Amino acid sequence: MKKILFSFFITCSYCSIHGQITIPVIKANFGVDADLRANYFNGAVNSAADDWYNNGTAGTGQFVIDTAGAAAIVAAYTSNPASRMFPFYRIMKQTPYSVVNNRLLIDAIFHRDFHGSDSTVFAAGSSKNGMSPANWNCPVAQNIPDKNDILDAFVHVRRAGPNVTDSLWMFGGVSLDNITGNRYFDFELYQTDIYYDRPNRVFGGYGPDAGHTSWLFDAAGRVTRAGDIIFTAEYGSSTLTLLEARIWVNQSALSITPANFNWGGQFDGAGTGATYGYASILPKTAGAFYTGLQSVNGVWAGPFSLVLQNNVVVTTYISNQFMEFSVNLTKLGIEPGSFSNNPCGNPYRRVLIKSRASTSFTAELKDFIAPFKMFDFAKVDAYTEFEYFCNIFPLTTIYVYNPNPNSTYTWSTPNGNIVGPITGTSIVVNRPGTYYVNQQLHVQCPVFSTDSVKIFFDSVCVVLNVDLVHFNARKEGSNAVLNWQASNNQEAANYSIEYSFNSRNFVQLATTPASKINGLADYSFRYPFSTTNASIVYYRIKVKGKTGVIKYSNIIALRTTDSEKDNALLFPNPSHGELWLSFNAPINEMAEVCLWNAQGKLITKSILQMSAGQNHFKLPDLSGKPVGFYFLQIKTTKGIITRKFLIVK
Repeated sequence: MKKILFSFFITCSYCSIHGQITIPVIKANFGVDADLRANYFNGAVNSAADDWYNNGTAGTGQFVIDTAGAAAIVAAYTSNPASRMFPFYRIMKQTPYSVVNNRLLIDAIFHRDFHGSDSTVFAAGSSKNGMSPANWNCPVAQNIPDKNDILDAFVHVRRAGPNVTDSLWMFGGVSLDNITGNRYFDFELYQTDIYYDRPNRVFGGYGPDAGHTSWLFDAAGRVTRAGDIIFTAEYGSSTLTLLEARIWVNQSALSITPANFNWGGQFDGAGTGATYGYASILPKTAGAFYTGLQSVNGVWAGPFSLVLQNNVVVTTYISNQFMEFSVNLTKLGIEPGSFSNNPCGNPYRRVLIKSRASTSFTAELKDFIAPFKMFDFAKVDAYTEFEYFCNIFPLTTIYVYNPNPNSTYTWSTPNGNIVGPITGTSIVVNRPGTYYVNQQLHVQCPVFSTDSVKIFFDSVCVVLNVDLVHFNARKEGSNAVLNWQASNNQEAANYSIEYSFNSRNFVQLATTPASKINGLADYSFRYPFSTTNASIVYYRIKVKGKTGVIKYSNIIALRTTDSEKDNALLFPNPSHGELWLSFNAPINEMAEVCLWNAQGKLITKSILQMSAGQNHFKLPDLSGKPVGFYFLQIKTTKGIITRKFLIVK
């Protein structure tokens, strides 16, 4: 039998509320039993329950954390013991808004904290709940008591059914190093993009109201703006004794009766008389809304194993080392569907998990896992291969780049014409104009994001007879140096240098007027790339003719780092068939370049002359090849380099 994780600390304010379940339960088809295994519940096989991971138990239950690279990470703990101190994270295995076992999965994350002496801790006595993150103090490096040392943390959010109106559940898990004595922790949920600047040991991106975002209400108590949330818990050597929900408010809001929840009677800010602070809340109706347990001895610690504070690697938890809980956000009245017209809104954006010294909500803070992202869904990005046509306008396809398979995409145009269906990840058009695409994360959701593509057409245009040749880029110290040649230079008015971080969306960097040279002209452009943190920058040249006609060069890529693992780059990736190879060769030599499909069949083989430095090659066109993954292999005297790429329609 599992150990009971929590029974609430009862005060008169809780007398009418029975808010906890103190036995192993399955909520929204997710096992809350202080065990990580899918298809396994309360110490026995259960062939349908979802969970964090799967340990080989057969069944329809699914695991939610991506385990890619787990074996390599665990192997490195032996071959490179220093790696045991490194943090890492994994996101949800499924794409957002996937329906799994008739439940709507929103997001999930697993995060491993730094180990040993590091600066992701709070300086002794200087930081407390209720303070602004601007005033938290973090040391250069500091060890903390093992009972306060957070090892791993989990968060998962899903609906209890397949619809966006079904109850929204949040699941959390945390493992601490030591199981003796009382231990205290907080799951703090932010509406802003709070972050931790580790080199400078300061927090940034916090909210505007004394370092947080406050909940706002109208006169009737209806929520007009959601704010920050904190779930605070305390547990001893055998059981959790308190789990409490609080929200950040202006103290004056306590005079309002909320429409979606009740005040719980507690309020704590940065000090006595604080204007802003965390106020406890309770649901409007009786019934269970919290669940939770602590692990028994010998529970599997997951595919990434567990690294203790002393950097010893173990494969199982000892009794009470892993704690798991769930909260029904809908019943508590703090999920978007409870107070807004958008049940697909994000309940929060960032998670900060902290441990503290004692039962007091404002006790000294100890360890933390730096704020990590959740619900950071990619917005729709529409593109077409050709945005300008001359003389003839052919049927043209507009695509969604890297679409979410669970999203619905709907297209429209005020002045063009769509041929065929207006929903899907691409459309075909036969007129110039502006084309819009709306993305819904789920068919029952409102519009999440919008993008547009504008296609131009000139029926009487003149083709610009300027060719851009020998276009290349190289590094000189901290500068990027671009060189190109232009034929028929006398027809050009100017040349614009454009850059991109994804090889699709380009921004103008600079424009240089065309020289007065007739025929072939050489150009060079230099600028410091140290102004960007991107590891790869893509460039192209736009030439504008004296008649206003525009023409583009091919795209080239330049690495801003010297890492050997980055010396071969394929783009665009994903591709519709056209591929370019950027290769940084150490010496002049011949290289064998092969393209293979996922089944190991050789597609093409080429011999390319590599020059010392940056090289750019157009590879054989793969248009018409089946959609799927392919591999590029480069053989040089330094060895073999393999890169994976994706062909899409």
